[in-house]
Amino acid sequence: MRSFRITSFIRFMTFVLLASLSPVRSAVADTQLERWTEAVRQTPYRYSLNFYRNLSIIRTWVLLSTGFCEKPDRHILFDNQGVFKGYLNNRDDEAATQQAINQLRKKLAAKQKEPFWAEGSLSDAGYPFALACDQPHVDLQESTARMMGPDKDVLIWGSWDGLKVGDKNAPVPLYKAFIDIYETRKAQGRYSFPDSIMKEILGQVLIESGGLKNSRSVANANGIMQLRTTVLKDCGIPKEYYLHRMAQIDCALKLYQQNHRNLEEPFNALFGKLPEKKRNALYGLLLIQAYHGGVGRITRLLNDEELNQSALYFSSHHQSYSAEDIALGMVYHNMGRDHFGLASLFYLVDVAIASDKLCAHKALKNLKYCAG
Repeated sequence: MRSFRITSFIRFMTFVLLASLSPVRSAVADTQLERWTEAVRQTPYRYSLNFYRNLSIIRTWVLLSTGFCEKPDRHILFDNQGVFKGYLNNRDDEAATQQAINQLRKKLAAKQKEPFWAEGSLSDAGYPFALACDQPHVDLQESTARMMGPDKDVLIWGSWDGLKVGDKNAPVPLYKAFIDIYETRKAQGRYSFPDSIMKEILGQVLIESGGLKNSRSVANANGIMQLRTTVLKDCGIPKEYYLHRMAQIDCALKLYQQNHRNLEEPFNALFGKLPEKKRNALYGLLLIQAYHGGVGRITRLLNDEELNQSALYFSSHHQSYSAEDIALGMVYHNMGRDHFGLASLFYLVDVAIASDKLCAHKALKNLKYCAG
């Protein structure tokens, strides 16, 4: 009984914290929207304040099976500020669960806990946004162990295109291969992107593939860095080496450098006036997002007349927002356009959670990239 009371108290205090981190809403009569994208378009830019922190709490529950996601057979609902609004125990099948979620959305609006709501379906999102606690493709505990070793099956040694990592008698953990390859190529003058994002690149592996060498996605992305065939070909990797881990790492870092060359100029045109620390942090976040969604789409968030309205706002009001809130806000306010959706919204947050978990490992605590 004592344990139950403590858990309930923690949940209550977390809810209070989420509410305190968000701007105060004005009272508006509840309205059913035709589609969830209307909720996005009606969200003021100022609602991005603390959005990143709020959403990080919810995604931590999901990825680490904590908080309201201690039970995996649940959905949790959150609003356009990333604030938790409620949870629902799953029904017997997906259709019944979806119907119950829509009923909860309507109920929240009727009780004026939300100014509007939109019905969702099995193929389309609704509002408030619903998120399944069960994420079977992500196991941060196993993924971290795979990155760190010491299981011989996941240690790595060998050579690739002038690179050498470990040896047969002294293979190294996967994280060490990343660092060795990065630092070797940087010393050769091949990379100019900021090395401050190496922490996120390490965490990215956990989200992209869990460090599984033979990982393949339904979109035909391959290997530990989930690279598409066109990218692997551009890197000059023969087909029989597509899953070679050193080749994957080398190619992924080349992709980062390519994205950096394309993104740096339009980014500086809009955000070059930001203080150096915030500017570098924001740029690193957008490079991470470019890896996930393509540098062309992220560039359009900066210079396309339809997509860059939020970026223009944040550029003019950057003093009020963190780099993380700006990066997330630019994506959120364009959801439903140019293939930006909830997966795009979650990506940066998930990578940060994975990076922090990885850097909490005793072997990485003093790594310069983690310390930075």
